[in-house]
Amino acid sequence: MLARLLFFCGLCLVSQLAVAMTIYKSTDANGVVSYSDQPSKGAKVFVFQDRMVERLERQVYLDIKKQKGVDVVFARNDLYAPVEVALAFIGMSNVRGAPAKTIRRVLPARSNTRLALLTAISGDKPLVYSPQFQYSLGDPSGTAQSYRYPLPWRGGPFRLSQGANGQYSHYGPKNRYAMDIAMPVGTPIIAARAGVVVKTENSQSGRGTDASGNFVRVLHDDGTMGVYLHLKQGSVSVREGQRVKVGSPLALSGNTGNSSGPHLHFVVQRNTGEGLVSIPYQFNQPLGALPNFALGKQ
Repeated sequence: MLARLLFFCGLCLVSQLAVAMTIYKSTDANGVVSYSDQPSKGAKVFVFQDRMVERLERQVYLDIKKQKGVDVVFARNDLYAPVEVALAFIGMSNVRGAPAKTIRRVLPARSNTRLALLTAISGDKPLVYSPQFQYSLGDPSGTAQSYRYPLPWRGGPFRLSQGANGQYSHYGPKNRYAMDIAMPVGTPIIAARAGVVVKTENSQSGRGTDASGNFVRVLHDDGTMGVYLHLKQGSVSVREGQRVKVGSPLALSGNTGNSSGPHLHFVVQRNTGEGLVSIPYQFNQPLGALPNFALGKQ
């Protein structure tokens, strides 16, 4: 069982090749799933896309108060974290007061901020316009502080199955410096740094509808965020808005979302200006790397 777990998670190991390797997935007559870098009869290409899409439409949105000839445009942030927003108006007719340039603000956590006051040029005609609204978690004015992260789990020892710049999934801006640690489903996951829980997902089973699977996002005091992904369904034990300290229980590890095997995906992110990106970090003790079984190196 352990060997199978190591093989399964070894597929995620960071590759030093300039181009990502093609991995093939096949299932035999007994239902046993196998992965290889060599195609075989009936095998299909295994596509691994570890996207992070957090849908915040119900928590960050425009709130427009309409009166006769006047629209007051607010941006509402119901999250327990600051949010950077950008607002512009297009297709305007009979509108006075719309800024010529895009409005850019950082909304504090749990706030409702007025961004614009639009009035009708002619009071007997309606205001016509289309708002273009964008937002991103975090405050880009913050500065990440030096910090070495304790291991965010109890038990082990476990090993690194994919590190920074891994060609299987750690190549996009949100995940470039993430680390995957192979571990059995049900391993206790704990906070590696103090902060406030911003966002959780707890209901996904299997591959689910979100590539991240179940997760916990924690906002640190310096504005960075730690994200713990692919957690076991129903295991998240913290709520949004809760303050956690180092070592606080968060959830159990799992194999949910677009995961190639049981593991914890841990990434640290910050807003660098209208977008979250992953940033380099270090654990406070070394991790060994799994051999890359996909390349036949054991």
